[in-house]
Amino acid sequence: MGKRVAIIGAGVSGLATIRSCLEEGLEPTCFEKSEDIGGLWKFSDHAEEGRASIYQSVFTNSSKEMMCFPDFPYPDHFPNFMHNNKIQEYITVFAKEKNLLKYIQFKTLVSSVNKRPDFSVTGQWDVTTERDGKKESTVFDAVLICSGHHVYPNLPKESFPGLRLFKGKCFHSREYKEPGIFKGKRVLVIGLGNSGCDIATELSRTAKQVIISSRSGSWVISRVWDDGYPWDMVLVNRFETFLKNNLPKAISDWWYKKKMNAKFKHENYGLMPLNGTLRKEPVFNDELPACILCGTVSIKPNVKEFTETSAIFEDGTVFEAIDCVIFATGYGYAYPFFDESIIKSRNNEITLFKDIFPPSLEKPTLGIIGLVQSLGAAIPTVDLQARWAVKVVKGTCTLPSITDMMNDIDKKMRERLKWFGTSNTMLTDYINYMDELASFIGAKPNIPWLFLTDPKLAVEVFFGPCSPYQFRLVGPGKWPGARNAILTQWDRTLKPMKTRAVGTPLKPCLLCRWVRLLALPILVVAIFLAWIQ
Repeated sequence: MGKRVAIIGAGVSGLATIRSCLEEGLEPTCFEKSEDIGGLWKFSDHAEEGRASIYQSVFTNSSKEMMCFPDFPYPDHFPNFMHNNKIQEYITVFAKEKNLLKYIQFKTLVSSVNKRPDFSVTGQWDVTTERDGKKESTVFDAVLICSGHHVYPNLPKESFPGLRLFKGKCFHSREYKEPGIFKGKRVLVIGLGNSGCDIATELSRTAKQVIISSRSGSWVISRVWDDGYPWDMVLVNRFETFLKNNLPKAISDWWYKKKMNAKFKHENYGLMPLNGTLRKEPVFNDELPACILCGTVSIKPNVKEFTETSAIFEDGTVFEAIDCVIFATGYGYAYPFFDESIIKSRNNEITLFKDIFPPSLEKPTLGIIGLVQSLGAAIPTVDLQARWAVKVVKGTCTLPSITDMMNDIDKKMRERLKWFGTSNTMLTDYINYMDELASFIGAKPNIPWLFLTDPKLAVEVFFGPCSPYQFRLVGPGKWPGARNAILTQWDRTLKPMKTRAVGTPLKPCLLCRWVRLLALPILVVAIFLAWIQ
């Protein structure tokens, strides 16, 4: 075996990293605090300190064809959007199939990660772990952190005057598990993200009254998109990204808002974002609009202040006799086992080259996998991150100079400010980011060449869903089944819904949608040209 690599966390990021280390001939050791793999997807009926926590009813927001490991499709019969126990089942099968479990030390806490005295020469780290009350320190050639960013709750109590006077229950959404105990209660949910909307709609069936308070609003879209297909199989494609990157921003913004408002007018529901052109991650919820229509959930602006029993909103209205306040206010990220100044710079912000490597380290032997969010799925993203990061650690890929890395980081921050409204964010454009990482390892598909050599595949790759299989078509880690997986992805999408035979399943016509969209402007131009003649 080659260099010894410490991997912290055995969720999907950790498993992807173990597999990448093995593919590159390195020696991985993964430390997992709990007794099982899965990380975020491993449900527990109580929130555990230092671990991600989900509620019992969590389903995926990405469809199965878009969120698999690129060489390991989900079984045909799995539903398109899966309950958390289905994801855990898939992760477990993947880990066993790839023989990864023997590289994981369970019930082992990483208490410290420190540079060795000769780090500037060797790039090595001292990793101290605890198990059964015993500490052990081991030297590793590299450390890859895969502990996720849904562990440390963001609970901004200081932003709500009077909250310390409130006599009802008050807790973060990570502690929420199921709706039964809220029967007949009056509940205020702070935050209009995925968790806040999921919890609010679930509580609306049992609670007496549910209100969501939102500071800035959000786009809310359905998992079911045009013609009943999964949203990401329709929206996440290379042609759409090409248009976004090349159209004038005014047209791109107009088109984006039109898509987000396709099912219902957000202004009428009190959901409209303050800046609707920003590409912040939308909320995926199929029930919220209906709950608002039926009056079981109401939307209110930000809370101005709390009293002992009520909340006063910024519009002057009051929600009285509140039994419980649930803060669905997201998460921060922290790495208590090492000096965070290594990954932070200006304004105490996390500064990472390509969202993985601290640019100022003398040796590129520490990386963070999974500290990024996009409109794409997490599993293929962390798989590609791990593939590149391991090659950097091994030395087969090299990083640019510190100056070039900082210039790239500054450029990305300006782009994030333009598209997402803030530079201090984990959000990124999915396809652009994936292509960038893939190009570093020679795994980016060559679209023009595909159109010349394999036009059938090229149409699927460019106009169809940008599924994970695309990043195992060529280069290191090439999967022989990738082409067939792309050409049959719609078959697997439709398979679990064919429980009652009513004719031939209808796959989408990839080009027809764009022809329809372009027909009107072409017609207008033709009429104008005919008129001026």
